[in-house]
Amino acid sequence: MTKADIIGAAFRVWGRTLYQSTSLSQIAQDLGVSKSALYRHFKNKQALLEAMYEQFFDEYVGFIKSRYDTACTGQDKRERLLIMLRILAEYYVRHREAFIFSLMQVYANRNFQNTMDLMNCRGFDMQDCLYGEGDAYPSSTQLVIASLIFFVAYFHKCGYGSTEALREEQIREFIAQIEAKIVRGLGLPQEILRIVDFEKLERAFGAEAQGFDREKREKREDGDLLRAVASVVAEAGPWKASMDMVARRSGLSKSSLYSHFKNKQDMLQQLFLEEFRRIQSYAEAGFKLSAVPEEQLYLVILAIVDCLRSHPEILQAVDWLRTRRLNLNSEPPVIHQIFSAIKLKSEDLITEQIEHLILFLIINTLMHRPAGMVFSALPNQSIRILYRFITLGVPPSPPPPKKMER
Repeated sequence: MTKADIIGAAFRVWGRTLYQSTSLSQIAQDLGVSKSALYRHFKNKQALLEAMYEQFFDEYVGFIKSRYDTACTGQDKRERLLIMLRILAEYYVRHREAFIFSLMQVYANRNFQNTMDLMNCRGFDMQDCLYGEGDAYPSSTQLVIASLIFFVAYFHKCGYGSTEALREEQIREFIAQIEAKIVRGLGLPQEILRIVDFEKLERAFGAEAQGFDREKREKREDGDLLRAVASVVAEAGPWKASMDMVARRSGLSKSSLYSHFKNKQDMLQQLFLEEFRRIQSYAEAGFKLSAVPEEQLYLVILAIVDCLRSHPEILQAVDWLRTRRLNLNSEPPVIHQIFSAIKLKSEDLITEQIEHLILFLIINTLMHRPAGMVFSALPNQSIRILYRFITLGVPPSPPPPKKMER
């Protein structure tokens, strides 16, 4: 047994449960050895995880660099971003275990600058493929990569646990499909930017939302208790959060919690279902403020953002559903009927998948905001950028600067 054998088993075994539990005993059992045999190669679990990071980035950057350097000669910034999109899509589709590791351990836990540093030190300059709008946030690069992760997760979810080898035709078809979806968005015409009066809509929703959440909270006797649950889940995650932790945070005895929740699973279920209902209420309030489909879509996005950015503990708790498979034992309320009621002048309907993508991008934009910015300070300008990306896709490259005449 070598170090490589152990690392390979760790990717395989821990990936099956999406890293919800990571014990050396699981790896030893998979390899058919004793747990003590692993300690001859790694002193503890953390040392093994660090070795997994090193191997992941070595293989990840090696795959990207060999293709990117060849393909990008003479291309503009937008095309370089799209080349990166195709390469990452291919890598993540071909390497499911690496994708799960990236989703659970890299994308969820390490900030973008750390990832850039880890790639730069391996000879790949991430700055070369970044594509954005100056200092505007979020950048096109962030939105493209987040969309890519979402679609790859959907791809693997359809065959999760399958050992059937992918056909080359499947891989090419998938890459072409997600590139088309990301590049064109919902396929609306550029004229949409003249149709939608963002400032007017923001003022209208601001007036509607004033006091909206306070009234909802006042009607709930257990509102403070659910906020305590949310804050514990936000800090510890749904698997490590315990009834004891919630009892301490809420000031109740553990026995008193059982008058509200049957068990931990029921506690989590009530939290997430209640917050999805809240999001749904906000979305409905936004939708009703206009009869123009393009405006309705912006108002629904604005309403969901406003709901989440004004409740950071809820946002961080809901964020666990963005990157983790959390079984609530019942389907959360969906707002698909609201999105499907928006009759855009487009060939593309807002399907349930696109609805989930929009929610994913909203949470991503809030969670990966610039350093030092609090949730509530995310400007409406960022929501406008997100809206443009969803409706129009990746913006074209700006024209080159005109040469000064002598």
